[in-house]
Amino acid sequence: MISRRTFGCFCAQACLLLLHVAASAQGLKFSVAYPSTAYAGPFTGRVVVYLSRTNTEPRFGPNWFQPEPIYSQKFTSVKPGKAMIVDDSSVGFPGKLGQLTAGEYFVQAVVDRNLGGRTIGGSAGNLYSTAVKVTCDPAAKTTVALICDRVVGQNTFQDTDTVKEVRVLSALLSKFYGRPTYIMAAIALPREWAQMPNRKFPILYDVPGFGGNHYMLSGQSAVRPKFPLDTPFLYVVLNPECPTGHTVFADSANNGPWGKALTMELIPELEKRFRAIGKPEARFVTGHSSGGWSSLWLQVTYPEVFGGCWSTSPDPVDFRDFQRIDLYAANANMFTDSGGQPRPIARAGDTPTLFYKPFSDMERPIRGEQLGSFDAVFSPKGDNGEPKQLWNRETGAVDPAVAEAWKHYDIGLTLRTHWNELGPKLAGKIHIYMGDLDTFYLDGAVRLLKVDLKKLGSDAVVEIVPGDHGSMMSDQLRSRIGQEISSQLAKGSGQ
Repeated sequence: MISRRTFGCFCAQACLLLLHVAASAQGLKFSVAYPSTAYAGPFTGRVVVYLSRTNTEPRFGPNWFQPEPIYSQKFTSVKPGKAMIVDDSSVGFPGKLGQLTAGEYFVQAVVDRNLGGRTIGGSAGNLYSTAVKVTCDPAAKTTVALICDRVVGQNTFQDTDTVKEVRVLSALLSKFYGRPTYIMAAIALPREWAQMPNRKFPILYDVPGFGGNHYMLSGQSAVRPKFPLDTPFLYVVLNPECPTGHTVFADSANNGPWGKALTMELIPELEKRFRAIGKPEARFVTGHSSGGWSSLWLQVTYPEVFGGCWSTSPDPVDFRDFQRIDLYAANANMFTDSGGQPRPIARAGDTPTLFYKPFSDMERPIRGEQLGSFDAVFSPKGDNGEPKQLWNRETGAVDPAVAEAWKHYDIGLTLRTHWNELGPKLAGKIHIYMGDLDTFYLDGAVRLLKVDLKKLGSDAVVEIVPGDHGSMMSDQLRSRIGQEISSQLAKGSGQ
């Protein structure tokens, strides 16, 4: 016989584990809880509720070009089984919950423990509910209950005979985060690495763009550098992800010392372990998009560590043209131009496809997305422990004090200001390629940098080539870059 107490507990758990629609006095809301079997608690952090018309796992959103509703609320010291309410007072996109278009949605909640992963729905240790399809009507006084009884597992890397994961416990990052923190990468070995055990090899570091990481090489064999090279190279794909987005391998008040961790901890250990030549003239860095910015930043910040960078479609390299916005101008605004017209943030050809304000609004309920990533890297830490915001999320107005702080990460400004010191160290090392119709309006900043470097007498290669953010990477350009890297290696006698 089951005891009365056990029966009561069973009923309580059953109520928690079932989706139900109950009468409410305050309109549509979501009641989110987690059981002790998933996490002992207590929980402090953000709860996110994702909705989708068609996606049966909406927690993996948002889709930048087709975003769907997201709502979130922060909580403190909530015990297992305790309801956490997400309602019309919560942060929401595209608006408050009371403005939701009525209809059938797949609904899924995530309890964000924020243990190190970038995406809320896919971060290891986060709790999530089963996605359920329900009718959501903000005019109906109902509560949708969601139980986050599932735990996102740790991502694992599958080594092969020629591709290996490298994980280095970073003392620098562990101290910053207050928990063990690893800096990670995947290395692809040329076949000569096993055939010639006494030989040392040059190395190419590749920084993925936003959303990319070293797991892209998991389980693969016969991986070659993305550029055709004349000699065998060690090819390393770095993991640039952190809880706020993309580290860009810059030391940051909010993200920690990622640049130092890379150059002082990962690189020495990796190059020792895999028989790299271990000299700057045989160590190169490349990257695309956010990775393009990263590669240029690393070359400029550590000019004597890297022997050359090949940056393609980089994020804004001059903040006088931050996707067509002069961040230093009086009364600068991210959402509207001087004529009061909405600012686009993406285009197809000459036709705008995304605009700054709705893109900014999409990120407000969540963390780890592109615009918030800029704040996390470039901004000082605020009194609330969060990155100071460059722009007002309601009006778009740029905060001049925060823009002033961003100058430290303005690559163009850094080069103009410190050229006498940096110029000789960067001779022959800078190569930048950008599409003439970049999808995210990043070409303007590169055009400014091209003019400035010419005035400074730099030998940097800065070219605007046909194409958008991705299509500019033609086979012809890849072949050219491969030849340039091979030539740079030969000049430095790195073999």
